[in-house]
Amino acid sequence: MILQLRGISKTYRTKTEQGDVNALTPLDLDIEEGELVSFVGPSGCGKSTLLNIVAGLLPATTGEVIFDGDLMTEPSRRVGFMFQKPVLLPWRTVRKNVLLPSEVFGSESTELGDKVDEVLDVVGLADFANALPQHLSGGMQQRVALARVLVYEPRMLLMDEPFGALDEFTREAMNLELLRLTGPAGITVLFVTHSISEAIFLADRVVVMSSRPGRISGVVDVPFGSDRQISIMHDPAFTDLVFEVRGLLGDSAVEDSETVSPDPGLSGGERQTNG
Repeated sequence: MILQLRGISKTYRTKTEQGDVNALTPLDLDIEEGELVSFVGPSGCGKSTLLNIVAGLLPATTGEVIFDGDLMTEPSRRVGFMFQKPVLLPWRTVRKNVLLPSEVFGSESTELGDKVDEVLDVVGLADFANALPQHLSGGMQQRVALARVLVYEPRMLLMDEPFGALDEFTREAMNLELLRLTGPAGITVLFVTHSISEAIFLADRVVVMSSRPGRISGVVDVPFGSDRQISIMHDPAFTDLVFEVRGLLGDSAVEDSETVSPDPGLSGGERQTNG
């Protein structure tokens, strides 16, 4: 067991007439090493809040995060974090953007430089090491962001809607790339998304969350193997999983304006919402 969440809750204190905001009610969850677990739910259900708590970026109101046997109270270099936007410095080359965290933490070395070159090759950006971000497509910029976290060989990768701003075809390609890079390496991944199809396609398990205050409505096991292709989204078993997840979402899926066709897929079967 690489990650254990015990009684995690979050309440934001406010001075408004509406009073405090309960973002998460106490929840428990266990994550196995090497698992890819996706989190899906309506806007404001606490998906991103939970990820920030796991990352050590936000303190929980109650409960504890146990990562690899240790109590997590601050960010760890064993945990990588990817956001919806790649957050690249426009005046730095691809290679220097990947090296940025090492400069911040004072750990730059020749060995790390060699590792950057290796990872850029793995993500298909070796020929763009000296390019500036504005010369890259959206998908390529997210590959840079992915390389930036992979270069430090994290045990766990937290991803907060990292492909949400990409077009559908690029998003499919990045989903396949994520499976290719993290599966064989045994990296544990927690992946937040608004897309039911994306959540199912990527995951070993889908955690379905309800509207605020956020809580776990259910956990759906995904029976497909790790060597999956986009074509599985046209499998009747995939469609059954989509409707199982939608059933757990209930009215919140309708309120969040997310629609899924009986024959789902990232290229037209589902329309993503923001938030």
